[in-house]
Amino acid sequence: MANPYSSSSHSPPPLQHPVPTHPAFIPDPPSTPVSPDGYMRFTSSPPQPPPQGQHQQAFYAQNLNQRAPGQPFVAGQYGSSSGYQQFSAPGAPPPHQQQQQQLPTGIDLAQWGVNPATAQLGFQLGQSAVAAGQDYMQKNFGGHIPVPLLKHHFNVSNSYVLQKLRLVLFPWRHKVWKRNSRVSDQGQSQWLPPREDLNSPDLYIPVMSLVTYILLVALHSGLKGNFRPEVLGGVATRSLVVVAIEFLFIKLGCYLLNITGSSPVTDLVAYGGYKFVGVIATIVVGLLTTSRTFYLLAFVYAFGSNGFFLLRALKYVVLPDPRDTTQQNMGTLSPPQRSRRIWFLFAVASSQIFYMGMLVRV
Repeated sequence: MANPYSSSSHSPPPLQHPVPTHPAFIPDPPSTPVSPDGYMRFTSSPPQPPPQGQHQQAFYAQNLNQRAPGQPFVAGQYGSSSGYQQFSAPGAPPPHQQQQQQLPTGIDLAQWGVNPATAQLGFQLGQSAVAAGQDYMQKNFGGHIPVPLLKHHFNVSNSYVLQKLRLVLFPWRHKVWKRNSRVSDQGQSQWLPPREDLNSPDLYIPVMSLVTYILLVALHSGLKGNFRPEVLGGVATRSLVVVAIEFLFIKLGCYLLNITGSSPVTDLVAYGGYKFVGVIATIVVGLLTTSRTFYLLAFVYAFGSNGFFLLRALKYVVLPDPRDTTQQNMGTLSPPQRSRRIWFLFAVASSQIFYMGMLVRV
């Protein structure tokens, strides 16, 4: 009889699959220091795992040497278990709080999907670019452009602008034309800015009046149907040439009359730019009415008001008060010198009809 358990008829034993078992307790994942929910979402690939083996042993040996004598070693006190050290000064906030303090307040970057670290890097790069631009401008143009004087002449307010426009157009009732001054911290007397003194010249009104005049001439050309882009450049060039001619005329008169205590360039340019207010008023009257008589009356009034304004405002430049400590020329003028300077003032006021006549011809 053949053996049923022989090798030829032997069959493999039946397979037994393992039965799955569930663990009784699953520990929570460790929380990251920058996420309040315990998880951190990376915009790029996560950092590589810390070095193992000998490098990690050397790391713990270095941390063990840093602890005080007799103090037990606690994991995570001198370094994290991941192999990265975290140092902070006594009393300093955590690193994630320091990062949030440097970012602009009131902006929740997480709602826009922006990583705070990336936003902080961009914010620092922007500050560095602005600082580099300011340094470049100061090094290359700081010696040629009087930045402090420009800041002084653009220090205006809304009330000053309204009152100054009224003074330029209606200077007849203004009584006090003397500029006010104060003593600086260095003990030197200096003029008050336009915001604090109505009689102080500014550059805001002349610059805005020049721009308004150019646009108004372009509008006038468009209403006539002969507007071209070259009109803007031609009007701007003509305006600047008129201001330059008047400035050179005043400087030449100050040189010939030996007026050493004259105002800086910015003051004279500001006084020369106030004529655009009267020119704009004349052109507006010409646009609103077709009467040639009203147009001529508006021009005569604008010329008279601007001439009277310059006659009174430039008096402290041509005829400085010897008691004024802000003026460099403290000598007493002889009667012939005073007479020549008065005639020079009238020449400056009378020449406005020539300058304004060139500007109103549009």
